[in-house]
Amino acid sequence: MDPVVVARAVVEERHPAARAAFLGGSVLTEHRTALSDLDIVVLLHGLPAPYRQSLQYGDWPVELFVHTEETWHAFVDRETRKRRSPLLWMCADGELLCDVDGLGERLAAEARKLALAGPPAMAAEEIEDFRYAITDLLDDLAGSTDQGELLFIASELARRTGELALALGGAWGGCGKWLARRLEAAAPGFNARLHHAVRGALDGQTEALVGVVDDVLARAGGRLWAGYRRSGTP
Repeated sequence: MDPVVVARAVVEERHPAARAAFLGGSVLTEHRTALSDLDIVVLLHGLPAPYRQSLQYGDWPVELFVHTEETWHAFVDRETRKRRSPLLWMCADGELLCDVDGLGERLAAEARKLALAGPPAMAAEEIEDFRYAITDLLDDLAGSTDQGELLFIASELARRTGELALALGGAWGGCGKWLARRLEAAAPGFNARLHHAVRGALDGQTEALVGVVDDVLARAGGRLWAGYRRSGTP
C-alpha cells in the first residue's frame, strides 16, 4: 500500500486527537527499500507526549516520534546544537499527514528555514577534539597488523573523518546511512574515495586511507597530539 495512506491510518488509529502529523524518512525517497519503515512525527496537545515507540502495523515497521509543540522545539534545539537533527528533517522534507489547527504548516515552514540555514559552526575546541582523536586513530592504524583491530580502526576513522568533513563544510551531519547520504550531497565522490580507502586498509594497504584522512585534517589545522589538553570538572 501507499506508505502515506498507511501512515495516516496509523495516526488516526493511535492518536485521533493529533494536532498534526508528518511522514518522513527514506520511505519517501529513491532510497526506499523493502525494509524501510514509516517514520511518523505526531504532535499532540499534551500527554502522553513526548515519547518514542517502535511497532508493527500490518506489514509495516513503524517508528513513532510523539511530541507537543514545546517538546518538538526542545528536541530540535538540542539536536541542532549537535549539527544533526532527524526530527527537523522529518518535518522539513516530510509529507504532512494531517493539520488540525495550522501547527503542522508552521512547524514545516520553520523546519525548512532551519534546515536551509544549516547547522551551527563547530567550536574551535571541538575541532581540536576531532583532530586529536583522529590523530590517535592514525597512530593505531600505523601500528596495527591485527585484522580484527584494523576493521574497527578503519571504520572509526571513516566515521570521524566523515563527520569532520561535513562540519568543516558547514553541512548537516548524520549517523549510519545518513552520514553517507549527507557526505554524498555535500561532497560528491568523497564517499567513493573513502570506501575504496577503507577496503584497502582492511587488506593492509593503508596509504589511501591515511591520505584521505590527512586531506580532511589539513583543512582543520592538521594532526594534533603533543600539546593537546582538556580539563575535567572537579
